[in-house]
Amino acid sequence: MKSIAKAIAETKFKDRPKNISREFQMYGVYLAESLGDTKHYSLYIKLAKEIDRKILEEALNFTKDYYGARSKAKIFMWKLQQHDKLV
Repeated sequence: MKSIAKAIAETKFKDRPKNISREFQMYGVYLAESLGDTKHYSLYIKLAKEIDRKILEEALNFTKDYYGARSKAKIFMWKLQQHDKLV
């Protein structure tokens, strides 16, 4: 018999991409799951490939401070846009 924790871990994020072979792909999946936006894995993988990691980390840390946010993904994208305007 499986433990409850193991059963939950197996069912969580079932639609996660299976063919991850590069580091930026794994980081894109991490971003999508951290933001709760698992419908858009490919978007975050593309961002991880094209945008500097420091900028992405800054936007992710900014987003994590919003505990009651309805959509952390929107806040993340807003922060990326703000950084783009500054550069």
